[in-house]
Amino acid sequence: MNATSTIIRYLTRTPAALASQNLSPDAIARAVWTIVGEPGDTQPGELIHAVGAADALTLVCQDEDSAAGLDLTNLRERVLPRVVDSGIVAAFTAAANVGAVLITPEHPHWPAGFADLGLSAPHALWARGNTALLVAQPSIAVVGARAATGYGEHVCMDIVAGLVGRGRTIVSGAAYGIDGMAHLAALASDGQTVAYLAGGVDRFYPTGHDALLTRIATEGVVASEMACGAAPTKWRFLMRNRLIAAGSAATLVVEAGWRSGSLNVAGRAAALGRPLGAVPGPVTSPASAGCHRLIKDFAARIITDVTDAAEL
Repeated sequence: MNATSTIIRYLTRTPAALASQNLSPDAIARAVWTIVGEPGDTQPGELIHAVGAADALTLVCQDEDSAAGLDLTNLRERVLPRVVDSGIVAAFTAAANVGAVLITPEHPHWPAGFADLGLSAPHALWARGNTALLVAQPSIAVVGARAATGYGEHVCMDIVAGLVGRGRTIVSGAAYGIDGMAHLAALASDGQTVAYLAGGVDRFYPTGHDALLTRIATEGVVASEMACGAAPTKWRFLMRNRLIAAGSAATLVVEAGWRSGSLNVAGRAAALGRPLGAVPGPVTSPASAGCHRLIKDFAARIITDVTDAAEL
């Protein structure tokens, strides 16, 4: 089966594994894009914006050098090797097996903030849990160092508990350290929390947070723009950070080293015009050097308690 016939098959007949979701042709096409594309790639975003997700897939699988005024040569080189029927079936089947729901821009639970990402916005989200939390407002991203100190974890727990008590939804990336503590504190306070992953929602990562993510999928929501079966990679982690920033009304960095990955989230939040806060720490602590950098060089607001955080 060649690439064109494979794509036509999915655009003309709803995959059995997704039949219960009553998806439109555009939604099915977006689901396929989560399998054959990479996050943050603006070229498919530009093509989808021009002709729609379904026609974009069809054009990529045809032999013409250009379409909709765009040169598709490089895009075809990236996408066509992934247009494999067995791989698409496996991804859809894995999603059905874990009860993952497809969220697209036409779905009421699509985060409105994603529009600020322009052509690099995700094609769709796969989610497990209470998908209404993806649009619950006000929301705040709480992120920080994986190698968190006792100070950072204590401050995170205290601030998150207070934010939950004031009706905020906590958004983070489920990593070790501050991210995990933010989710744990939200759940412990009977609050709402959203975890964005860099890989498929059928294979929780990090594996040491399997129990935490299972609980979030039950009491909150776990989401990813990658199809089920996709492994997290360095690039996908960086791209995942834009979802945390765009899907939240504000971002708080609790603790971060000078080169912490959480600074990437902060940078994306600032670029999107989202309010940014950082918790100061001991001037002798390398674990707080990144927060001090945000305050000093990027005008992050100093956050010392829940009142400061809630005002973001």
